[in-house]
Amino acid sequence: MEETKNEYFDVEDPQPEKKKRGCLRFFFLLFLLLLIGGGGYGYFKYYFVFGEGVKAGQLNYVVYKGYLFKTYEGKMIQSGYSSSESTHGIQSNEFLFSVERKDLAERLMRSGGKQVELHYKEYKGALPWRGYSKYVVDSILAITEDINPESLPF
Repeated sequence: MEETKNEYFDVEDPQPEKKKRGCLRFFFLLFLLLLIGGGGYGYFKYYFVFGEGVKAGQLNYVVYKGYLFKTYEGKMIQSGYSSSESTHGIQSNEFLFSVERKDLAERLMRSGGKQVELHYKEYKGALPWRGYSKYVVDSILAITEDINPESLPF
């Protein structure tokens, strides 16, 4: 007895293989796009220098602190006063910063209370191993003795 073959079932349909390849290609391109987009976002958020400049004022302190990542953190009090609507009073301008280099931080630690001019770089976000602040001091321009207390306006 001769077997009858239905030609409809005999022919292999190439469509499922093409669909698999197209689906894999789509997910690979989506993954690649997300990877490139995430890398670009991370670069611009944490490594792109948004701004840089110089700030001057009286150095309050520089400390070495942190739980997992120990970093150098400092505060500088800038001359002049600012008032905001929320405080309804007068307050001094504070500049909180981080220092990456140990030699700079140690030099600043010995200069507490003196007038300093610091060059800094501003990033859009802070990294734990770089410091808690988005302002990172990269050089010291000048260190002078504190201003003469007799020249204060009071």
